[in-house]
Amino acid sequence: MSAFAFAQQDMTRILFILDASNSMNGKWGYETKIDLAKEILTKTVDSLSGVDNLELGLRVYGHQSPITATYQDCADTKLEVPFYAGNESKIKGKIKTIEAKGTTPIARSLEAAAGDFPDNKSRNIIILITDGVEECDDEPCVIADKLRAKGIKISPFIIGLGLDTAYLAKFDCVGQFANADDKKSFEVLLKTVVDKALVNTTVQVNLNRIDGRPLETNSTLFFYEAGTKKLVYSYMHTLNENNLPDTIVIDPNRKYDLVVNTLPRVEKKNITIKKYQHNIIEVDCPQGYLDVKIRNKSTDYYFTYRVVQADKTITLNHQELEQKQKYIVGEYKVEIYTLPRITMDATISQSKTTTLTIDAPGRAKLRSYNYNTGQIFVFRNGEWEWVCDINAKTTQQEFVLQPGNYKIVYRDVTAKATEYTKNQEFRITSNRTISINL
Repeated sequence: MSAFAFAQQDMTRILFILDASNSMNGKWGYETKIDLAKEILTKTVDSLSGVDNLELGLRVYGHQSPITATYQDCADTKLEVPFYAGNESKIKGKIKTIEAKGTTPIARSLEAAAGDFPDNKSRNIIILITDGVEECDDEPCVIADKLRAKGIKISPFIIGLGLDTAYLAKFDCVGQFANADDKKSFEVLLKTVVDKALVNTTVQVNLNRIDGRPLETNSTLFFYEAGTKKLVYSYMHTLNENNLPDTIVIDPNRKYDLVVNTLPRVEKKNITIKKYQHNIIEVDCPQGYLDVKIRNKSTDYYFTYRVVQADKTITLNHQELEQKQKYIVGEYKVEIYTLPRITMDATISQSKTTTLTIDAPGRAKLRSYNYNTGQIFVFRNGEWEWVCDINAKTTQQEFVLQPGNYKIVYRDVTAKATEYTKNQEFRITSNRTISINL
């Protein structure tokens, strides 16, 4: 049974229109499209058995007259199972017998479907499953106007494999469409369409830019039961074919806390979903990009850096050099894990990339006859600043250091007097290696 059957309070009638034209005999993965469509449609019908205030019907086209080189039957469309309560077994049985053989009279099937519904008092929904384009001489938009006059809502679902994408625009005037990439996505999309038809309560999350346009996307949405840590839904936000936030279906009988997993995350509390209408949740999520690069490098270097909001202390993200990442518009501190560490300010602006650059490092190779304990310092801002310790358990080591003036303060690990301390200054230049004998 559908997860949203509890919301069925008024009569809903769903007419499935199945494409059984010859093109549906084409392979999709390891199966033919017609076998795959029949399998998933059968499962869908079975899942709707017993739902209150719901009646189903089945119309098929392209299954009665074989297409030939000289003839195509544009009248080949038939209501195979009319609407009545408890007809799910009849529909499943009919689906088993269908063979794909003919042409694709989409518009005429939609026109005929207007007479399939007993009245216009119920919520009348058409779900069209097809892999092809209109092969006859009728325009779906003309038919759509006739159906609207009868109070019929059309929600065509389109299997996209082999479909001429230019033809998709013709469905804009008819209703909604979605393309499936494989068997799994077809099954998910068909369930989504059915759920929308049953609940008639939909949700659209607008992730708004600075100018208020809902064009931010590709962030995970977590819907928690309001006031708790109970995660109810997880979605990856998506813009549809019209570059608008995609519509989702969630249970309207509870309140939610929404978390948008941006950096930093954005939250909206105690959201109420109004039943039987389209709900729009507005969230301000203006974002830009941060990138840190090395200038004039002669080889690749691996550095990470830490990003913190300017007014916070907690680490927001650890990021690798030269890999862009989105952040909410605002001020940030960037700590780059070079030797010595570099701290920089970053301002993230809407839809722009803020690029910070650092100098290419150089290398210092230390060699000695004895084991030494010591520390390396860099001269910055008028004073010597600690960079790192040297390893007292080896006589050879190498350091990747940012350009600048350095000194090493060290002594033999076996020496028992401070006076044996030695100092040696050196300079690091980008892309060059120096040898230091201790």
